[in-house]
Amino acid sequence: MPSPTTTTTKALIVHRHQSLLLRFAVLSRAVTFLLLQLTVRLALFDASPLLVSAGRPFLRWDTFHFLHVAEQGYAYEHEWAFFPGVPIVMHAMASLVRLVHTSERHSNLLLGGVAAAVTCDTTRTFYALSLHHLQSPQLAFLASLLSLLPSSPVTLQYAPYSEPFFTYFSYKGMLSCAREQWILAALFFAIAGSFRSNGIFLSGFLLWGMVIQPYLQSGKMASGRLAASVGLTALVTSPFIYHHYAAFAAFCTTPVPYPDWCDHIPPSIYTHVQSKYWNVGFFRYWVTPQIPNFLISAPPLLGICAFSAHYLTRNLHSRLCAASSDDDSDPFLHSSIAPHILHATLLCVILLFASHTQIVLRLAASMPATYWAAVWLMFAHPVWGFSWVFWSFLWGLIAIILWGVFLPPA
Repeated sequence: MPSPTTTTTKALIVHRHQSLLLRFAVLSRAVTFLLLQLTVRLALFDASPLLVSAGRPFLRWDTFHFLHVAEQGYAYEHEWAFFPGVPIVMHAMASLVRLVHTSERHSNLLLGGVAAAVTCDTTRTFYALSLHHLQSPQLAFLASLLSLLPSSPVTLQYAPYSEPFFTYFSYKGMLSCAREQWILAALFFAIAGSFRSNGIFLSGFLLWGMVIQPYLQSGKMASGRLAASVGLTALVTSPFIYHHYAAFAAFCTTPVPYPDWCDHIPPSIYTHVQSKYWNVGFFRYWVTPQIPNFLISAPPLLGICAFSAHYLTRNLHSRLCAASSDDDSDPFLHSSIAPHILHATLLCVILLFASHTQIVLRLAASMPATYWAAVWLMFAHPVWGFSWVFWSFLWGLIAIILWGVFLPPA
C-alpha cells in the first residue's frame, strides 16, 4: 500500500499536470484558430461557404450535410449516412446563439454547432483514462500532450462535425468503464452512438468489463452480470437501431415502389447509401488513384497496428508460457488496455479494407490507443516515435490549410 506521503506527492503531480494540460489545450485551439483565420484568406477551391454570412471558415465538406439536415430534416436518401447527433446539437445551440447574434437561420445553426464543438475538450478526460491504464503520471501527461497534435485539428476542435462530440462522449464512457460505472458508461456510449455509426462498437468495452474479463479471471460467468451487459449493450446500440428504423419507416412502408435495400436482411439504409453514393465496400478503395490517401493515412494506422501487435503477441506469449509475468511492470502491457487494443484493431481493419481509409485522420483521435502507441514508440523505437510526432505536427498544419481552402481530405 502506498504511503500517505507518496499518495500526496502523486496527487500534486496529477494536479500540476492537469493545470498544464488545460493551458496547452487552450494554446492548441488558439493556434488552430489563428492559422485557420489566416488560411481562409486564400482563394477557395469551392465558393459554397460564401452562401452564409457568419461561420464561413467552418462550412466545409460534411458540414453542408449536417446543416441541411438541421434545417430541412432528412430530405435526400444520401443524407441518411449522417447520424442525427450533430443536427440535434445545432438546433439546441442555435436558440442560444440567437440571443447574442442576429442572423439568418442557417448561420445560427452553423455557429451553434461550432460553439458546441469548442466545448468538447477531451484532454482532462484522456489524462485520467491514461493515468488509470498506464499507471504513470508522466506517461499519461506525455500521451495527453500528443493528443493536442491531432491529425485533423479543425474537425476535432471547431467544426460542427461528428468527431468532437463522438470523441468526447467515447472518452467519457471509456473512463466510466475503467471505474466500473457501467450504467453511466452505457449512457455516454449511447450519446456517442448518435453521432457516428461505429459507436455500436463501444459496447465492446461493456461486454469486456462486465463479462469477458471476469470470466478470464475466474473461469465463471455470472448470469446477472451477463443479463445486465445485454441490457446496457442494447442501450448503446439503440441510436443505431432507431436511425435505421426511422429510415425504414420513411422509405419502406409506403405503397409506392420502394428502394431495393428495403428487401435486404437486415434492411440497412446506412450500408446502402455508403455503397451507392460513396462506393464503400470490401476492397473497393484499393485502386491506384487512392494510393495518396493510403500514404497519408499510414502513420496512425501503422502506429496502432504496431502497438497492437506488440501487446497481443507479448500477452499471448505470457499466457502460453503460463508466466505471470514481468509484463505487469510494463505500463504498455497492462491487462486493462486489452479492450482498447481490440477496439482499435477492429476499427483499423475496417478503415483499411472496407472504408475510405483517410477517415482515420479524423477518427484516430477517438481511439486512446493512437496516442498510447505514439508514447510506446517514443520509448521502444525512438526514431519511429519522434518521426510520428513530427508527422503529426506537420500534417496537422497541412490539414488546417487544406480545410481553409476547401481541399480534401477532410
